[in-house]
Amino acid sequence: MKKTILAFLTILGSSFFAFSQFTPNQVTIVQEGDGKITGTLIDSLTNNPVEFATLSLYKVSDSAKPIDGAMTDDKGKFVLKNVPEGIYVIKFSSIGYTEKQIKYLELKGKTRSLHLGNILIEPDTKMLKEVVVSGQAAVIEEKVDRIIYNADKDISSKGGDASDILRKVPLLSVDLDGNVQLRGSSNIRVLINNKPSTIMASSVADALKQIPADQIKTVEVITSPSAKYDAEGSTGIINIITKKNNIEGYTLNTDLGAGNRGGNLGLNGSLKSGKFGMNLGGFGRYNTNPSGTEFIQESLDPVKKITVNQTGDARDNMVFGRFTLGADYDLSKNKSLSAGARFGTRSFNREQDLLIKTMAGAELLSESNLNVDSRNPMNSYDFNLDYLHIIKPQKEFSISTLYSRSTANSSFSNAPAGATETEILENHNDNINQEYTIQVDYQTPLRKNHLVEFGGKGIFRTVNSDYGYYLGNVLQKNDASKPFGNLDYNQNIGAGYLAYTYSTKSKYIFKAGARYEMTDISALQDETKSIEIPAYSNLVPSFNVSKTFGGKYTVKTGYNLRIQRPGLQQLNPNINFTNPNNPTKGNPELRPEVTDNVEASVSASIKKIYVNLALFGRFTNNSIQQIVQEYGDDKSKFLTSFENIGLEKAYGANWNGNLSITPKWMLNGGIEAFYSFISGQTIARDGSTVPVSSQGWNLNGRLMTFATLKAGWQVQAFSYVRGSRVTPQGHQGGFGFYSLGMRKEFKNKKGSIGLSAQNFLTNAMKIRTTNQNAYFYQTSINQMYNRGISMNLSYKLGKMGMDAMQPKKRAKGVKNDDIKEGGSGEGGGAQPAQGVGRPQ
Repeated sequence: MKKTILAFLTILGSSFFAFSQFTPNQVTIVQEGDGKITGTLIDSLTNNPVEFATLSLYKVSDSAKPIDGAMTDDKGKFVLKNVPEGIYVIKFSSIGYTEKQIKYLELKGKTRSLHLGNILIEPDTKMLKEVVVSGQAAVIEEKVDRIIYNADKDISSKGGDASDILRKVPLLSVDLDGNVQLRGSSNIRVLINNKPSTIMASSVADALKQIPADQIKTVEVITSPSAKYDAEGSTGIINIITKKNNIEGYTLNTDLGAGNRGGNLGLNGSLKSGKFGMNLGGFGRYNTNPSGTEFIQESLDPVKKITVNQTGDARDNMVFGRFTLGADYDLSKNKSLSAGARFGTRSFNREQDLLIKTMAGAELLSESNLNVDSRNPMNSYDFNLDYLHIIKPQKEFSISTLYSRSTANSSFSNAPAGATETEILENHNDNINQEYTIQVDYQTPLRKNHLVEFGGKGIFRTVNSDYGYYLGNVLQKNDASKPFGNLDYNQNIGAGYLAYTYSTKSKYIFKAGARYEMTDISALQDETKSIEIPAYSNLVPSFNVSKTFGGKYTVKTGYNLRIQRPGLQQLNPNINFTNPNNPTKGNPELRPEVTDNVEASVSASIKKIYVNLALFGRFTNNSIQQIVQEYGDDKSKFLTSFENIGLEKAYGANWNGNLSITPKWMLNGGIEAFYSFISGQTIARDGSTVPVSSQGWNLNGRLMTFATLKAGWQVQAFSYVRGSRVTPQGHQGGFGFYSLGMRKEFKNKKGSIGLSAQNFLTNAMKIRTTNQNAYFYQTSINQMYNRGISMNLSYKLGKMGMDAMQPKKRAKGVKNDDIKEGGSGEGGGAQPAQGVGRPQ
């Protein structure tokens, strides 16, 4: 299968490369009338492309009568062909903008092609009060298949991480541990600058903590991915775009912060000189956080009812770091190479003291004090090399490669208070994920407003997990409840896609496509036991359409089919006893989910107001869910694992909007409501089937305001509320979060000092989770002490100057869009990882 995928990509890549190198200029003798002028029209205030603007070409000698004209596309790009020798003027016009002219453009002799780069056009100052894009409306942008949140102005982000930004993004919800959901589902894929990383495979929540919030430029929420994206990520894709310098000169930014729960240090630099550009960055963060837990578990056995009461105090110490180095080089005016290296590190340590009481009715069976010590270090490495050839506007050929590796190790020990070394039980679980990816993409316009994209991709993964229990440093080989061994997975995926986009003058945009994926998995447990997982294929269609009316109203609808393979920790047979009465483990027999998504939305931009209302539905077969069951004959213990329980449905609506109260004061907010329904069955310990069913409403809300004051002062306030969540056997409680920040910019514009506070009016936050079936009842209460205050200092060194020409579009990167989020916790079957599984 691997050889077949490699051969397929080799043939496809060779064909694309040969086709991309052929242009009419290679066989046509350049004659008079073969000149060409290209460029991109950009809004000078928001730096967004201006779509469907009109441009007219005049001779300098006769500026009253145009000799040619064109219209910018949906990316602001334009091209004028077959222009004869001469000196010209181009006039640009669009509703809401002042007219823009570029004079004395000369085509003569060898200069038969002019690339004007970015052309800035200014909004009409008379209309600024009526146009939302006056710097505030740009907080949220809307495309045919996604919503874009611009994070540039977030003044409370200094010292924070990516999860702090994602809480403010429409459609997303982020819990206090950093776990992300899109429209109530954690089945998403998170990319960084269009690239995946094995660090995301180990834990999305931990990976987000390694990305400094103030380095995030935009966040794209792709709810209806096109065929160009991998088929995985049942609910959608989140693409985090970081800031990058594209102008001449050099710069060096330093950030320093400290607060009552930790501190941070950041260093980011860039260099742009002619054809060469380089960016480097380093970020380190330390956090400490106390927490408390209360756990009550009741066995509903009619003969002997067992109750476990467990209370504990924990101390978390977290260290995160991320270091990046990127470079790009323009081989020619339309060809470029990009390369990058990224290193991430994480250390999460928890010390917990537990008091456990086991009761039979009113009788005390046992009481113990337990010390639990968890350690979870992880390192990740990513290397990419990308090539891009822009043959002409919208006609591009690219090759992208990626190597990614992460080591996600976990260990824990639990022992009675005062235990000797020989009485301490330890678990070690070492994981290695690595993958090689090659991707070939080609796009070309068939004719005006018609764009075709097609390409191929191969992903080759190796995943390994070694685990075992030790008592007094002696491996426990004879205790079936504490397994030891290893799990090896090799996963190969080959894919091809075809996508078509059609934009009309009447502001319709149609985007349709299909993707075909072949998946082959070989699995070996304990080096001798083969797990039979047959190869399978999936045909994945997608369709999106949007229509804009009068430049103010936009209507969109879309459909896509997605698949979701289970992650390593959902398959991992290691049993995690961090909670001794509720251990967790994976299930190697899991099958992938298959999800149908539909959505429809309407948005309006009227004077100072922007609003968006969307309806959506999600239907998932073979839904992978966490299930709690009896564990062995001990009625005081219940095991949490993963199963394909059956069907999951969600129907909902979300509203979000912006209000520009004044040109310097913006209000932004949103509300989301959806109804979840989960039904199916699971297998009990005795082999019988147990029905599983749960349903209920889920509500989220957020509100943010931002204001620019005099003398360089800025203030921002943010609040977020997430309601309870439906689980297969109960509910997970909701929580609230709020913050207030202010920043003062120095007069020389090279630095700033800021102060921010989070949840400063409350000492702690409680989250209650319940699970129940015919055999047990569980209640878990987590108490988070997350009151925080921090101060941050930022300063910039260097000298920058605008390049005379538009910086070239950089080579595209790999996008591996496959991951299945899975629970929480360390080791065992509790963390998401690389997607591997058997077909439906």
